Amino acid sequence: MKKIINDPMNFVKESLEGIIYAYPDFLKFSSDKKGIMRTEPPAKGKVTIVTGGGAGHLPVFLGYVGRGLADGAAVGNVFTSPSADAIVNVAKEVHGDGGILFLYGHYFGDTMNFDLAAEILEEEEDLPVKTVRVSDDIASAPRDTWEKRRGVAGIFFAYKIAGACADKLLPLEKVKGITEKAVANIATMGVAISSCTIPESGKPTFEIADDEMEVGMGIHGEPGIRRTKLKTADEITSEIIDYLIEDLKIKSGDEVSLLVNGSGTTPPEELYIVNRAAHLLLSSKNIKIYKTFVGEYATSLDMGGISLSILKLDNELKEYLDAPYYSPFL
Repeated sequence: MKKIINDPMNFVKESLEGIIYAYPDFLKFSSDKKGIMRTEPPAKGKVTIVTGGGAGHLPVFLGYVGRGLADGAAVGNVFTSPSADAIVNVAKEVHGDGGILFLYGHYFGDTMNFDLAAEILEEEEDLPVKTVRVSDDIASAPRDTWEKRRGVAGIFFAYKIAGACADKLLPLEKVKGITEKAVANIATMGVAISSCTIPESGKPTFEIADDEMEVGMGIHGEPGIRRTKLKTADEITSEIIDYLIEDLKIKSGDEVSLLVNGSGTTPPEELYIVNRAAHLLLSSKNIKIYKTFVGEYATSLDMGGISLSILKLDNELKEYLDAPYYSPFL
């Protein structure tokens, strides 16, 4: 696999430095250079949102540092959790006086290190910390244990809702509660058609034939629910939409927001073909799409494939979904 890099061991370091060079008026390093923060200090009384995770998923996680989104992100090596120390450093340097919300995808390493960071911040710094873990990947656990699912592209909705709540200067418990409600109403399913390649290994994470696809594969190459022959865009979309509707118990007349996500190398034109199919299918079931988002929102380096996410809406979630936001990555 050909890559435009230097020393693979410097892949994360050099990409982070390049990001800071690109957006110096908006983003800056934390003091240990293992995290990225907004240059603007938080408003008085605002809840500070801190996120983080392994590199290789842009715009997740650091790409969601922005206005109306997160305030800082700790970054680990490719597909590896950031350390508790890196998380603590970002939180200490970016927080204001409204408390801290840890918001990140549900993975074992992230949970362990963010929980440890929360203990350190509360005990040593006397900073209030609450946590919301996003778990939207329906291929990784059934609905009755949805909290055990992996966090994937649907995390966009969580950042969007949490950031809007924080900008409204809601108290920490309220920001946490509304974000948790959003997370409980997000579902994502994807398909992979080609592997990603971690720079340090130089080899594909998994093997898949040119005429195959894997339904439900995770963003680190975790096994999906089955491997099949490659289907058309309409067939793939129909299968995923059926899963999402069943999982969230969406019925005629409900309103949703739709996210069509590219996994890393899927051309935009193909994403819009999938979006067309999703709109036609949902419309045929009398399900109203309130807002649509199409693009790369959670990638897996150079993996080929797509995912669809749905956020089931009520009036409160619609209000926060409508709030303005900005990140140079979105």
